[in-house]
Parts: sequence; structure tokens; C-alpha cells
Amino acid sequence: MHTQVFKTTRSVTLGAVVALTIGLAGCGTSTGERTASGAGVGAAVGAGAAAATGGSMTQGAVIGGGIGAATGAATDEDDINLE
Repeated sequence: MHTQVFKTTRSVTLGAVVALTIGLAGCGTSTGERTASGAGVGAAVGAGAAAATGGSMTQGAVIGGGIGAATGAATDEDDINLE
């Protein structure tokens, strides 16, 4: 039973990481800026989520950074406007 709760918590946390990364990766006006900001935010969120769930912080940072960078590169400055 404990293993199932841990897996569910981890899945929810990883889902939140993806949502936050996608939401924040659009910061910046150029593709390079959005890619860099997405990678930074994704790495931070991924490492934090991994630490909270008992996973590898390095692995979380790498995965989060990759997702954030890809999302930032795929968005246009008009897609997400936080101003």
C-alpha cells in the first residue's frame, strides 16, 4: 500500500512539474531567451520535485530542464504573455 501512495504522489508531482514548466517557459521575447528561461525554470522545478518525492535531484533537473527548454523553444512570444 505504501508503494502505491508513493507512486501516486510522484505522478501528481511530476504532472505539476510539467504544467509549471510549460506555463513559465514562455518568458522572453526571442526564441533563445524563451529556451534559456524555460530550461532554468524547468531544471529548478524538476530538482525541487525530485527532492520532495525522494528522487534524484540531478535526474529531476535534467528532465525538467529538457522539458522547459523544448517548451520555451516551441512557444512564440504571443503564446504566453506574463505582463
